Amino acid sequence: MNKQKLIFFSSLPPFRGGIAQFSERLLKELVNSYDVIPFTFKSQYPNWLFPGKTQYKTNTLGDLFCKRIVSTFNPFSYFTSLKIIKNENPDILVINYWMTFMAPMYVFWAKRLPERTLRVAVVHNFIPHESRFFDRIFNNWFVNNFDLFIALSAKVEQDIIQANPKARVLHLPHPSYDHFHNPIETSNARKLLNIHKEKHTLLFFGIIREYKGLDILIRAFSSLPSTFQLVIAGEVYGNDEEYKFLISQSKNQQIFLFNEFISDEKVHLFFSSADLCVLPYRSGTQSGVKAIADRMLVPCLISNVGGIAEKIDNDKDGFVLEELNPGALTNRINELFEGNSMQKIKETLRLKKNKVESSWHFFEEKMKEKIEEISLINVQE
Repeated sequence: MNKQKLIFFSSLPPFRGGIAQFSERLLKELVNSYDVIPFTFKSQYPNWLFPGKTQYKTNTLGDLFCKRIVSTFNPFSYFTSLKIIKNENPDILVINYWMTFMAPMYVFWAKRLPERTLRVAVVHNFIPHESRFFDRIFNNWFVNNFDLFIALSAKVEQDIIQANPKARVLHLPHPSYDHFHNPIETSNARKLLNIHKEKHTLLFFGIIREYKGLDILIRAFSSLPSTFQLVIAGEVYGNDEEYKFLISQSKNQQIFLFNEFISDEKVHLFFSSADLCVLPYRSGTQSGVKAIADRMLVPCLISNVGGIAEKIDNDKDGFVLEELNPGALTNRINELFEGNSMQKIKETLRLKKNKVESSWHFFEEKMKEKIEEISLINVQE
């Protein structure tokens, strides 16, 4: 039986970041069920809008060639990219949605593809972390032009249904990442990172943006005793002066800042060194950092905002911070290290590590089942 032809569009290498990482891993699963043709951007963001040092990384897709076909901020490229997509005559179009300014491009394609092509959107974020005047208009436009939405959190699912009660939405939680190096001995990891071997080690990991609350963590850390150290691993998007100032003013100076994009080859070093991964987010829907921590058997302390803590069973497979302020965070961290809570969580994560529901194969199978269901409904209609 011939496989259906599926066009997969997202941020993919040579672009870097959480969406590209997610998309690359999902793409490798989809090729088992579909004849997949991957496309990505010529230009994802204009350089003046991108707050980091570079948008690019080395292509790691191997033999799977990924053609770059469109520039988000160049409407003329929508026409040429549509022609490329239509020439492939796909059965299914799968796009990834995480920024509202991409809606016009996606809707332009969706409205002009043949009826037989099923339009599927994997939605990472629906309500942006930083709001803009056009968000509601673009979201409403977007949510009325796709046949199926894959929501990575219950919060995103609710947001989509609120915007369009008739939308077909499947909630599939973010799978655990499985492509990084395995963890190594804690003492070896700390030696390689040149940090203290014996101190309680907190980790803040990932691209640093205002909504992720690093400033709250640094303020909280200032009140922790010298038996603690804080590792901050990730590139600051925007001005890093605020964080440098907060670090300089901290009463506890055991803070190690790695202000750089952390390559896949180094990720295991940071998680192997950590006793606790802290995510004091001000907003969020789901977290790739949590997906990495689960795989590395590192407990997470996560603020209870948006959908970020949905997958946490508090005090059983992670910890939830109900009150987001420096004092509450300091107290919660002290509590966690006073008992044996951390070890219990690690054992639970160890048992959950190989659960089918956390796998990329499970994600792809459920996605495939829903696509087949919607395709059948569309044919009957």
